[in-house]
Amino acid sequence: MLQFPPVARLSAGFVRPTATLGSVRHGTRRRDPRRCIPAVRAASGLTKSISHGSREPPLLARTVPEHFSSVVSQFGDRPAVICRSPTTTTNNGGPSAVETVFTYESLDLTSNALAHSLRSLGVKKGDRVAVSLGNCPAFAALTYAVFKLGAILVPLNPGFNAAQVTAALEHLGVEVLVIGAVTDLSYKPGRGRSNLPLLQAIVPDLDAAQVEAPNVPTLKRVVVVDNTPSHPLVASSPDGARLTSSRVLTPFASLLEGGDLSHVRASSESSRSVTPDSRLLASDTINIQFTSGTTSQPKAAMLSHTSILNNGAFIAHRMGLDPSDRIVVPPPLFHCFGCVLGYMATATTGAAILFPSPAFDPLASVKMVADHQATGLYGVATMFVAMLEVLEAQLAGPERLISPAAIRAFPEHLRKGIAAGSSVPESLMRTLYDRLGLNDLVICYGMTETSPVSCMTTPTDPFEKRTASVGRVMPHTSVKVVDPADRSIVLPVGERGELAAAGYLVMQGYWGDEERTREVRIQEDDTDRDAHGNIWIYSGDEASMDADGYVEITGRIKDLVIRGGENIHPLEIENCLFQHPLIAEASVVGVPDERYGECVGAFVIAHRGVTVVEDEQQQQQQQAGEDEAKSQALTKKSVRDWVRTHLSSHLVPKYVFWVDEYPKTASGKIQKYKLRDIAKQLISDAKASS
Repeated sequence: MLQFPPVARLSAGFVRPTATLGSVRHGTRRRDPRRCIPAVRAASGLTKSISHGSREPPLLARTVPEHFSSVVSQFGDRPAVICRSPTTTTNNGGPSAVETVFTYESLDLTSNALAHSLRSLGVKKGDRVAVSLGNCPAFAALTYAVFKLGAILVPLNPGFNAAQVTAALEHLGVEVLVIGAVTDLSYKPGRGRSNLPLLQAIVPDLDAAQVEAPNVPTLKRVVVVDNTPSHPLVASSPDGARLTSSRVLTPFASLLEGGDLSHVRASSESSRSVTPDSRLLASDTINIQFTSGTTSQPKAAMLSHTSILNNGAFIAHRMGLDPSDRIVVPPPLFHCFGCVLGYMATATTGAAILFPSPAFDPLASVKMVADHQATGLYGVATMFVAMLEVLEAQLAGPERLISPAAIRAFPEHLRKGIAAGSSVPESLMRTLYDRLGLNDLVICYGMTETSPVSCMTTPTDPFEKRTASVGRVMPHTSVKVVDPADRSIVLPVGERGELAAAGYLVMQGYWGDEERTREVRIQEDDTDRDAHGNIWIYSGDEASMDADGYVEITGRIKDLVIRGGENIHPLEIENCLFQHPLIAEASVVGVPDERYGECVGAFVIAHRGVTVVEDEQQQQQQQAGEDEAKSQALTKKSVRDWVRTHLSSHLVPKYVFWVDEYPKTASGKIQKYKLRDIAKQLISDAKASS
């Protein structure tokens, strides 16, 4: 069974807002009237929780390569992709970041050259090509190379271990794997993980004449991208030599004439246009995404040209992207956030996407914003918190890589952005508006199985809707809230139930798993003529819809805490704890309880510089008169008192656990099933020792 590893902690701090809502700078920029688009048809005055998106703009009835060709013809000389290798500080002895720029024309030519080389390796329409890379030039070009051949792009999390990679390759029958020599790590620029042990586990004999992978019999080629120059410790080790000289491994540079991504010429024979071995159809599967894994069983969702192309285009349209935009995107390309909300959205509009580092690095991200005077910035909530924290350090610290003037200029050019992956607290939204100038920041909601975005706010939505909701339904999409116990019942507006979506964006199914496909992808006999199709995907998310069609996500249905027969919504408690001045992050789960069946358990991350102590220790500090320690000490009692004061007694956590990080998916979602297991173990250990 394929399982996802926890990813690195995204943040340990929070920057308090310096302005009230009244001081947020709205109306300082002239709005483009084209961005005032209708979100839904006749949504106002809904009585039932079902809403249908507009039929404008029309669906694109093209394949991804066909649409890309039209964009290249319009915007060929404009920047399409700007990538940087890991950014290092001046005192860590690492190499400086290298920046690679693709115009739309050069991206087209380079992807043509790669497509011809992949074909020479035997890749044809329908083949699965797995790519395990960070946000780098090779991944950007490979994306279109694979699409042009009609092969299926399978992005893998570079953090996967050997067992996980093997399981993914075997499940999909992958024939070609493209992987970095080193896996870049979040928060650790230039200090990545050598992939030699992983490759040896998959292909035991690296000196053989051809690939022999006992556990992945379909695997024929392993292509290695040499990124060791950005990782001196690996480059100078025996691993570095083996990764770049092993006979069975194909160097990525050998796929390009001259071995250089950035110097493919239009006159070169290798850059000629690509004709697939059979005709491409818009309905073809072109991308397989492994679900993020908030459950213990990630699945391989099959997405088509139609679904990811149109989803990217509609996202771009709703947020108001245009060819002049320069959007910094730290979320990973191996996830829908990076590849659809980011890459597909910019590529459908002629805008530029800027990848600040292969793996998330808050300093590299804000430096990219400053150096290119970016107009947009993406992230999950904890990424934004980390970037704000870095900006504070840059303003205060002696070693500055970004000038104070450049930081203060952010609101002059930075205005657009997307927050997704988890809820964004109102206080953080206010801070992003005031400190960064992200006045047009929008929130997207979706799931891998819906390509992914089904609901989204707009820059013109009222502030309270942009923070308390995930917006309204997207074009050519229908959403509804149903009774989880009887999905045939659409609930009245305002009532909580399970959210479902229908339309062009619905996945084609889970690869090789018809049983689990049938559980969530359901064909229904809808009599509603306005519905966009009758195949619905059920999200497992609890939500409510108001009379104007705005959707609020209140948590995962499986995450509900049922205490003595009463439903408790973790998100309500988490949002309350997030407002505590000493708490950086909080995650609430249900914990088994002998009396009530379940009770509330809270996993809390404190701000940097805050000491977490047991209540007995705190009492001793108070008695000793340690006022300074007291002011920066967070106790379990103070956590409970905060909830009791701001909410009600039955929502007070019975258990409070101090943690430094959470197990998270690639998109930043907390894997609560793992937290529940941890809570059970901690409680069991405490009982055993008492």
